[in-house]
Order: sequence, then C-alpha cells, then structure tokens
Amino acid sequence: MVYLFWSILGYLAMVGGIFGLIFNGMLFTSFVPTIALQTIAASLMLWARLVLGKRSFHLSASPAAGQLVTSGPYKFVRHPIYSAVCLFVWAAVPAYPTGQAILFSATCTAGALLRLFCEERLLRRRYPEYNAYCHRTKRLIPFMF
Repeated sequence: MVYLFWSILGYLAMVGGIFGLIFNGMLFTSFVPTIALQTIAASLMLWARLVLGKRSFHLSASPAAGQLVTSGPYKFVRHPIYSAVCLFVWAAVPAYPTGQAILFSATCTAGALLRLFCEERLLRRRYPEYNAYCHRTKRLIPFMF
C-alpha cells in the first residue's frame, strides 16, 4: 500500500513537471537539437509501449499480469518509458536555459525515479527472474545507470 502512495506521488510529479514546461511555453521549440532529441524520446516511448501492449500504463507502479518483458527497448534499459520521458523534458532545457525549465525537468525526473524504485520493488516480488535481469540491464541509461 505504501508503494501505491509513492508511485502515484511520482506520477503526479512527472505530470506536474511536464505541464509546468507546457504552460510556460518551454517544452516545444524550433531548436533543432531539441527537436532531434525529443523525436528520439518519443520514438523510444512508442516502441516501449508497443512492446508492452495493453499492459503499458497504470496510475500506480504495479506490475501487470503476464511475463517479464525483456525484449525490444527493455533489452537495453529496464525502464525505457521513464528514460524517454526524462530525455524529452531535459532536451528542452538547452532551448530554454532557465532555472524554471531546470526545476520542471528535475521535478519530472524525480517523479520518474520515485516511480521507478517503487516499481522495481514490486517487480522483484512478482518475477523471480527480475534480479538476474537487473544484473545485465541498466535502469535508465544503457551501459551507465
């Protein structure tokens, strides 16, 4: 039950950071490097959602029924959707290098990390093979973290 609270709080932080960027006109731009990174992020998110299928979204970070997914983008990172969201919001910062853009992006990232850690605890409980998967696959950034 405690994970439910923290994962929903993480979700709200992610949404709050994204909406903060949108409402302040700092998420989208004509700055080419930002467009390129956001296109990569959107493609990664779409790929991950397609691989997960109908199991791709829950308000809380509770694992859905079915087998552990380790194919597609999940072969490279354990949480490609969170990776994509973080990349998408941080890509806007070079176009809008303000404290406000950094704050909103950091809020979104903190929310993603909060959800990620809640989700990982639940995944370890549900899937015995999750620990082995963790040893061979990084959380958010391939070969790094």
